[in-house]
Amino acid sequence: MTTAIETSGLCVRAGAKSLVDHVSLSVARGETVALVGPNGAGKSTLLRALGGEITPASGIVTLKGRNLNTWSSRDLAFNRFVLSQNVSVAFPFLVHEIVRMGAGEQGGAAVDTLVELALAEVDLEDFHDRIIGTLSGGEQQRVHFARVMVQLACGEKRYGPGILLLDEPTASLDLCHQLDIVAAVQSRARNGTTVIAILHDLNLATLLANRVAVLAAGRIMADGPPVETVNDRILREIFGVVSAACRIPDNAAPFVLPHAARKYDHSAIGPLTFD
Repeated sequence: MTTAIETSGLCVRAGAKSLVDHVSLSVARGETVALVGPNGAGKSTLLRALGGEITPASGIVTLKGRNLNTWSSRDLAFNRFVLSQNVSVAFPFLVHEIVRMGAGEQGGAAVDTLVELALAEVDLEDFHDRIIGTLSGGEQQRVHFARVMVQLACGEKRYGPGILLLDEPTASLDLCHQLDIVAAVQSRARNGTTVIAILHDLNLATLLANRVAVLAAGRIMADGPPVETVNDRILREIFGVVSAACRIPDNAAPFVLPHAARKYDHSAIGPLTFD
């Protein structure tokens, strides 16, 4: 299989602290990898290093066989596509104007159609002329996802399958729209797009991805199919919860139902009251 993005010995530091510690990861074209792990595990830092937003202290990232450092900003924008966890818009742009930004300098009827299709895909076709600041957090998140989908379509038309990097794309969404995003991402992967997505919801991670990479303390502790990486040992040792990792019979995908935190016996504490 053709490698789309790869790291070798990647380290990112903040002062003396290692945020990403000698991570090596290879993702093939069309593959979908979920990055999971507890808070502070290094997931967002790793994703930002993969996208070229931050410079590692050591190690390399290659994109489509080329060192990431050799890509121009313009070419990079048409080959790797990033949805950050928090996107702030300071001006009163309309929804369709935000989504159109994904097309860059391109315009015309084809881009108009692309914008409308992207809005429809995220269930915002009636929000075309709304000011983005008037939308809920989840609605704004879907607008930015649509923008990235337009950027992805424009880039792939010119350069072929790209790399989609998503940081918590479903964090603010209701269940229905979470599943919409999963379906949208999976449809791109079937057409050759490589996807790396950070997800805190392990059930969505196993639904979305054909690989799950588990991070802790800046290192990849497990990497493989969901059925191998989402299990009671990982949940106990990495996430600190006592859980039953069950299986759905038709496809053997795991799902997680945590019962209690490992460190504390909350039943012995009782309800909190003010004196």
